[in-house]
Amino acid sequence: MTAGRVAGKVALITGAARGQGRSHAVRLAEEGADVVVTDVCHDISTALPYPLASKDQLEETAGLVRATGRRCVVLQADVRAVTELRAAVDAAFAELGRLDIVVANAGVMSSGSAWELSEEEWDVVMDVNLKGTWNTTRAAIPRMIEAGTGGSLVLISSAAGIRGHVPYAHYVASKHGVVGLMKALSNELAKHRIRVNTVHPTGVSDTGIGTGVPMEELAAREPLFGMGAMNPLAPFVEPRDVSNAVLFLASDEARYVTGLQFTVDAGGTNKP
Repeated sequence: MTAGRVAGKVALITGAARGQGRSHAVRLAEEGADVVVTDVCHDISTALPYPLASKDQLEETAGLVRATGRRCVVLQADVRAVTELRAAVDAAFAELGRLDIVVANAGVMSSGSAWELSEEEWDVVMDVNLKGTWNTTRAAIPRMIEAGTGGSLVLISSAAGIRGHVPYAHYVASKHGVVGLMKALSNELAKHRIRVNTVHPTGVSDTGIGTGVPMEELAAREPLFGMGAMNPLAPFVEPRDVSNAVLFLASDEARYVTGLQFTVDAGGTNKP
């Protein structure tokens, strides 16, 4: 039997209870990685227009990972709290022996004209998407440097991290910020053989904000999901399409790939 593309490695994934995060966990496990999955598992703000994932959903993700034959550690963690992420990193080393791959996937979104957003609407998106990504990396990096085995940080941005989607100024700013963080970290960590890249999906089907909601209703409620016509290849991509990009960047096939903005956007960000 051929070894998987990340066989023998350990991955930590935030926001793993459903959607893209669940897909990343399963895809990496299919290719041989043991996985630590985290999610906040409760609602955090009335400023978000949809419910967040549950602990039961996180356990479902773990079951799917274990069904591949790989080990899985489950921890409830809020990316806004670096102490909770450090506990997840500690668990990776204590229970699985190492940490090679970090996928900073947790993210939230809402909509509204930039000048009409409340401070809570702005803060919760920035705190989860940008500060949460920074917290995830700063929890993992010291232990990865100490281990001395290199690794890969994959930060999930968005097509909105390249373009100025409307009306999502706070979301756009947070996802552009993730790119800036990636660029700085890719230079800082190169001497430690830790690669850092961003992935930029367009609208993704079967994610938390859209689960169980007809696309017509979703497009009416959240304008970003009505932008599928902007993508030349397809209106949406599937979570697994994004996970395949994550897998490549996590694997040794990308051993010299760092500082890259990897689009999985059906051509959307390339349109004039």
